[in-house]
Amino acid sequence: MFKKILIANRGEIASRIIRACRRLNIESVAVYSEADQQAPFVKEADHARLLGGPRVNESYLNAAKIIEIAKEEGAEAIHPGYGFLSESGPFARLCKEEGIVFIGPSASVIEAMGIKTKARKIMEEAGVPVVPGLSDAAVSVEDALSAAEQIGYPVMLKASAGGGGIGMQRVNDAAELEKAFSGNQKRAESFFGNGEMFVEKLVENARHIEIQVLADRHGNAVYLGERECSIQRRNQKVVEEAPSPFVDGELRRNMGESAIRAVKKLGYENAGTLEFLVDSEKNYYFLEMNTRLQVEHPVTEEVTGIDIVTEQIRIAYGEELSIRQKDVTIIGHSIEVRIYAEDPVTFYPSPGQITRLSFSEGPRIRHEMGIDGQSLVSPFYDPMLAKLIVTGADRYDAIMGLADALRAYKIEGIKTNIPLLQDIINHEAFKNGDMNTSFIDTHLKKQRKG
Repeated sequence: MFKKILIANRGEIASRIIRACRRLNIESVAVYSEADQQAPFVKEADHARLLGGPRVNESYLNAAKIIEIAKEEGAEAIHPGYGFLSESGPFARLCKEEGIVFIGPSASVIEAMGIKTKARKIMEEAGVPVVPGLSDAAVSVEDALSAAEQIGYPVMLKASAGGGGIGMQRVNDAAELEKAFSGNQKRAESFFGNGEMFVEKLVENARHIEIQVLADRHGNAVYLGERECSIQRRNQKVVEEAPSPFVDGELRRNMGESAIRAVKKLGYENAGTLEFLVDSEKNYYFLEMNTRLQVEHPVTEEVTGIDIVTEQIRIAYGEELSIRQKDVTIIGHSIEVRIYAEDPVTFYPSPGQITRLSFSEGPRIRHEMGIDGQSLVSPFYDPMLAKLIVTGADRYDAIMGLADALRAYKIEGIKTNIPLLQDIINHEAFKNGDMNTSFIDTHLKKQRKG
């Protein structure tokens, strides 16, 4: 097994990977920015090295510096977590060139799945259903208008190389598309270095359901059930759960087998997630593939008992998967909420000094935290502070436990989205499992402004 792993990330996910390293008796190396010098993950790692200034291009996106530190520390592998360099083909390739194992899939697979039009074509070849849309990228507004006319409005305009809701917008007619195209294209160019856009049919009242996969280099692959990720704000998830209250055994099996076909087609290795839109008739359509660890992986771990991060590390080392599909069982129900430093009504970030932090603990409560009671929340990074995961015997039990845990969760000194999370899980529609990607706009927007 690896002796030492460098973690090219920050916050709660860095702490999560450090725990996995400790479990496998592997030394961990944290890298941090000037803004994160006092962060918990820096103190938790066996070794810690300063990367650079607070801005991401000075630190967590500085691939050359990360490689330099890894070599100086004698780290045999790099775990990228999620975000930052986790889905960077050039970084994965650089690791290989420098003789360092990148804990993730190959650079070529990352790049193929990172471009939505390429990903669509591969999925079609693998027999995976896709949303009607462009086969090629739209480089001009004229291309987009032509595609939308063929597909039929409403459509989704997306950054071809993007993710995280950046450069994404619903468009209802040609006038809206003309107005939206330039601004979203500029955002895509700024965030991803690629201004190509993509147009696909909007699946109305869709659920966002994803399938977690693990695959090794020996040809073994498994799917670990599904996660319901329909509760979103600004196209970013805020509540996730496993299993989905909507998915039955047949749909789970069909989606899982589709995911495995995609994995086999790609020659995929390590952990990955296939995201789907599912309509009210249980028709499912490939949305994108995340070639990395997901923020919401804990709910799958809780209901399957499988440690996804340690499996990632073992796979990267060359070991076979420790499980086969027949070994995967789902027991109980788990719900995760993302706690953000943001205004719960406007969703604007709320950086600042935390003056108090307290929360309840228990056997069915799991905390993944990037903060402590003295943390200064920086304006330079994503405002997610922590994840709260509660698992119960069934969905009702998990919701009730989560409600109790949220009532006890106190963060003072900054604004957080905890009031919004409470409104979501206490809403009758959520309790009934009646949700789609428009849940917040449909059920809570007027209520919270009113």
